[in-house]
Amino acid sequence: MNVLITGGSRGVGAAAVRRFCALGHRVRFFYVSSHEKAMALAAETGAEAVQCDVADPAAVAAGVEAFGPVDVLINNAAIAHYGLISQIREEMWQRLFAVNVHGVYHCVNAVLPGMLRQQRGCIINIASMWGQVGASCEVCYSATKGAVIALTKALAKELAPSGIRVNAIAPGVVLTDMVASVDPESMEALREETPLERHGTPEDIVQAMEYLTEASFVTGQVLAVNGGLVI
Repeated sequence: MNVLITGGSRGVGAAAVRRFCALGHRVRFFYVSSHEKAMALAAETGAEAVQCDVADPAAVAAGVEAFGPVDVLINNAAIAHYGLISQIREEMWQRLFAVNVHGVYHCVNAVLPGMLRQQRGCIINIASMWGQVGASCEVCYSATKGAVIALTKALAKELAPSGIRVNAIAPGVVLTDMVASVDPESMEALREETPLERHGTPEDIVQAMEYLTEASFVTGQVLAVNGGLVI
């Protein structure tokens, strides 16, 4: 299969690149600024690294066209902001939506013609548990991920007759760069609140991705991978 992963140079995205390459798939991943990490990952796995900001529809279209028909699209690229809503600058609010929501839209639009021709495809959108229940001091991020969940459900209904499945994964607290700025006390409190008594790892999310690529009768679902923190 041809697998396209956005935000693939680090964290969950890099773990996904490693896993799908190990499974024998042809993998291309997008990255924005982590050039050295992207090149190292490409050399390690054999995946194709492409510098592409998903907020730029022209760049996305070019990156997809050069790859060929996509069988699996994993919309993983995202950015976050932690702070009171009064502290979010207008440009930051717009940038979060440009990457987290518009980026999904651009990538779906780019791969869809090929999927429609083949009458099959799998789209996996990475949402968040905060898109399900909201998080104080993460209002913008929560709003973008809530939009991703709504987009996933609507798109699944629209594309199912064409054999294209669309699902989302809603991770809990996962140990990546995205939570690096969260203070240790808050991280420990979240761990204690989690029934499985641990934070997630990128590999936990990748296991869910792998399942959804194979689950031929599953579409329109939001798979919570959060250790029981949100049930």
